[in-house]
Amino acid sequence: MRKSLALLLVLVLAVFTVNILHAQDAAAGEATTSGYQLLKKYFIDGDWRFMSFVLICLILGLAFCIERIITLNIATTNTDKLLERIDENLKNGDINGAMEVCKSTPGPTASVLFEGLKTAGDGPEAVEKAIVAYGSVQMGLLERGLVWISLFIAIAPMLGFMGTVIGMIQAFDKIEAVGDLSPSVVAGGIKVALLTTVFGLIVAIILQIFYNYIVNKIDGIVNKMEDASITLVDIMAENNVFKK
Repeated sequence: MRKSLALLLVLVLAVFTVNILHAQDAAAGEATTSGYQLLKKYFIDGDWRFMSFVLICLILGLAFCIERIITLNIATTNTDKLLERIDENLKNGDINGAMEVCKSTPGPTASVLFEGLKTAGDGPEAVEKAIVAYGSVQMGLLERGLVWISLFIAIAPMLGFMGTVIGMIQAFDKIEAVGDLSPSVVAGGIKVALLTTVFGLIVAIILQIFYNYIVNKIDGIVNKMEDASITLVDIMAENNVFKK
């Protein structure tokens, strides 16, 4: 799934780049311009060769965001139902059945509870220790890829600001070459500067929204995982699992 998603995003990037190259030959100043055509126009005006780096940040950042969202949605478990099924098996003295329930349930919560049940014979302290240790491993898996999203959030506006500096340098180069400070001389460079900044900030804002959603999703899963772990120890104690 991840490879297919990556190939799809690369294809989207390729199609968008081809459209931009074709758009350079289109006539300027049409009476009616669609939003997509306007976006391409501004993209080209901001120097598409430089703006492509900002677009790559958006494409790769969205790829990581979509992958995390899909993974976290799959990892979301109905903990109440899971604990009920575990409780039913433990009431019948069937620890192996409770472990099978966890093994057949996808998500980090079920994996953590499985590790706790696996060490039931060593006492409650061993169960809690196993849950804490394996819970840290699962948290690391949930947060995988977030560092790359953070990187693209930081890089996108930096590339925009770099474009601003480059655009201003181009403007001053034209002033030096022409020897005149008329608006027509500096307008091109200033336009490049502003457009690259705008696109960089837009990319960072989009990725930041997805990042906050993902972090909130992870926090929700971790909280449910911690509550389920505490409840599991109580259920095991109520069913005299530790006394066997």
